Amino acid sequence: MSENLTKTEATDADKATAPTGGKPAGLLWAVVGGSVATVASAFLPWTWTTDFPGNLTIYGNPAPLQLLTLVGAVLTLAHALSALGVKGLGWLTPGGSRKALWIVALGTFATTLFTALSIVVELGALVDLEPGAGVAVVASAVPALAAYKLPDDTRRPARAKALPSWAEILIIVVVFALGLFVVTFGIDTDDAEPQLFIAYLILVGFSATALIKSGLTGRLSQMTARNRQVTITASLVMAIAFPFIQQSGDTYTLIAVNILIFATVALGLNIVVGLAGLLDLGYVAFLGVGAYTAALVSGATSSAFGVQFPFWAAALTGMAASLVFGVVIGAPTLRLRGDYLAIVTLGFGEIFRIAMGNLDGTSGPQITNGPNGIPNIPQLEFFGYNFGESHTVLGVELGAYANYYLLMILVMVIVMVVFSRAGNSRIGRAWVAIREDETAATAMGINGFRVKLVAFALGAALAGLAGTVQAHVNTTVVPENYVFAGPVPPNSAFLLAAVILGGMGTISGPIVGSALLFLIPAKLSFLQDYQLLGFGIALILLMRFRPEGLIANKRAKLEFHENDEQPDVPEQRRPADAESGAGTAKAGA
Repeated sequence: MSENLTKTEATDADKATAPTGGKPAGLLWAVVGGSVATVASAFLPWTWTTDFPGNLTIYGNPAPLQLLTLVGAVLTLAHALSALGVKGLGWLTPGGSRKALWIVALGTFATTLFTALSIVVELGALVDLEPGAGVAVVASAVPALAAYKLPDDTRRPARAKALPSWAEILIIVVVFALGLFVVTFGIDTDDAEPQLFIAYLILVGFSATALIKSGLTGRLSQMTARNRQVTITASLVMAIAFPFIQQSGDTYTLIAVNILIFATVALGLNIVVGLAGLLDLGYVAFLGVGAYTAALVSGATSSAFGVQFPFWAAALTGMAASLVFGVVIGAPTLRLRGDYLAIVTLGFGEIFRIAMGNLDGTSGPQITNGPNGIPNIPQLEFFGYNFGESHTVLGVELGAYANYYLLMILVMVIVMVVFSRAGNSRIGRAWVAIREDETAATAMGINGFRVKLVAFALGAALAGLAGTVQAHVNTTVVPENYVFAGPVPPNSAFLLAAVILGGMGTISGPIVGSALLFLIPAKLSFLQDYQLLGFGIALILLMRFRPEGLIANKRAKLEFHENDEQPDVPEQRRPADAESGAGTAKAGA
């Protein structure tokens, strides 16, 4: 009888927590209804005038801002159907549906509400809204409120069923193609429509968080780990394909080039900060050393040396000069730790900028042309390929910035290989040991000073390599480009933020962080004096809710979340004969 009562209680508990029974089912159907209404509202006009950017006045033809709401509503609908147990959608929420559903629904509502408020602010009156906008706001609010009331069903994702290798490869290719489309959409947003980019950021931010909470990104990570070569190839193909799908020439390819330069330097800093644990606040100076060196030896008209090296020689010279500066600065200072090292490196960065401004023939020797910098740096020419001219490749005309973009892809691959090999080597493990506890590492026989000096020199050399390309892309090198902090990256503060934001000690983390930190300020330039304020608030919020970074390694994730509550894992039911045997034994005892 006791056993029957236990089974009855378990059945009642299962019904209470089942998504299709009782209150949760009603809430889920409310989410479904609100999502369908939101989808329909995207095909209605949201304003009566074309004065608002994007033309949201047409029936049946959603504008880009309306498409963002439409995409968010479709994602919300898919998560709701998965929670309802619709066959074929269970893979969408392996770690539980409630948190992911609420976050994506909230993101859809926030995107829609922002668009409606933008119309009112831009046009100046509430009457400028058409009924379609009101329907969209109310309809998108319903899923957000209903999902918030759902019971929490967070769980550890069960082991995924093994898929054929061809199926996993197909999934990886589709995911990377979708990622390329999303990134391209964000970069290609018109600067005259800042509302579109802000709404894009809102939706992408909430959707990415929802995918993480649902456990779907974890399963994708496992899949990419099993197909490492395919993942690397897909990443490379996606990166190379970017300039070939640009319809507006080099307008946005220049942004991509600068992102790659920024990311390359951030990877070099990641060796110093992420692996070795050395806080360097003047790292941008090594980028400047490489840029100035390349400008002086590449045949610039105002160069004090009057020489013109080929690109490979100029790149090696820039790397060597940065490496020497890294050793010269690191040798007397790396015996310091923590805040003291940070202050010294900050001073080095400022000394470099001031020195470059004083080498003008008046305050010092005529080498760098002082505050005016070194202009008219010639375009690169590599094996007869002039990077400053347009070339037709595979039937697509690539401009100058597309050429430099492809060159930076090559440089990025080299830097990633160096970082990966160094991080997995014996000295890489010594860096990690120094970062975790320098005293304990020294007691185990690691020469802390030598290990840190190698990290400092290698990071400086990689920054110098990126600087050689930056000098030719900008065709001018001036001291103001290499400051500690400013509204325009790269600078030391933005570089450090990119490493911490993306995830210290990883390869993909600083790349993602650099892309965000360069793209967002470039697109939010209309904020002017409030740009850094808003950006700082966003960083504070991100560090509060995801301190390990966007793409964190396992060690950092465990350190930051060791006290977090783990989701309950239902115990496996024992066989009936084992239970009865245990009960008999207890009764006999």
